[in-house]
Amino acid sequence: MASEQNNAGLHDQWALITGAAIRIGACIARTLHQAGANVALHYRGSSEAAETLAAELNGLRANSAITVQGDLLDTAALGGIIDSIIEQSGRLDMLVNNASSFYATPLGEVTEAHWDDLMGTNLKAPLFLTQAALPHLRKARGRIVNIVDIHANRPLRHHTVYGPAKAGLAMLTRTLARDLAPEVRVNGVAPGAIIWPEQGWSEEARASVLRQVPLGREGEAEDIAGCALYLLRDAHYVTGQIIAVDGGRSIGW
Repeated sequence: MASEQNNAGLHDQWALITGAAIRIGACIARTLHQAGANVALHYRGSSEAAETLAAELNGLRANSAITVQGDLLDTAALGGIIDSIIEQSGRLDMLVNNASSFYATPLGEVTEAHWDDLMGTNLKAPLFLTQAALPHLRKARGRIVNIVDIHANRPLRHHTVYGPAKAGLAMLTRTLARDLAPEVRVNGVAPGAIIWPEQGWSEEARASVLRQVPLGREGEAEDIAGCALYLLRDAHYVTGQIIAVDGGRSIGW
């Protein structure tokens, strides 16, 4: 039984991480790589960061990291992303849908461009990228982890499109888990206050959020990466679950 569930670990397996050049995506890539996986680092515009990370990982273990560029909003190009990875790796065992757009869209200011971007990166792209990767994931009895958000369940003020997009991703996670079992396991990680957005959050706003966190502090990217590793490597009897990694914030609202 254990051998059927990949208890050998992640050695010789390949993981695609979207948005892997920076922030949480890069941390997930490093964590999976340290656990023995080979990694395909997807990026859209952060080519320098992606190539630097790939060089770092290949310096630790030769031929263990590749990069692949693509605009996830271009649905027609998603198959090409998967084909490029398979040409270089020969297989795909894991998919981490991490890439995301996040910004406020106050009601009255929402545009169709906001809708297309936020729904596209957070919901549409994970669905169609999963669909493109599915033959390879089924063959490998693979795993998918979607990076959701605790605000999929509780709305964040003025994020009129982002919240529903992540709520859709949460339901997509459960739907895929049902539809793809038993060949492919699908789970999600819902971060709380981990890495603050680069713009738009004052010290006062951050302090207000942290007052709602029972553990009294913000988390780290490694907390998300560690949960993703658990779901991909160790959680052999877990599918359709979304784990909140938020210092307890979601139990106190």
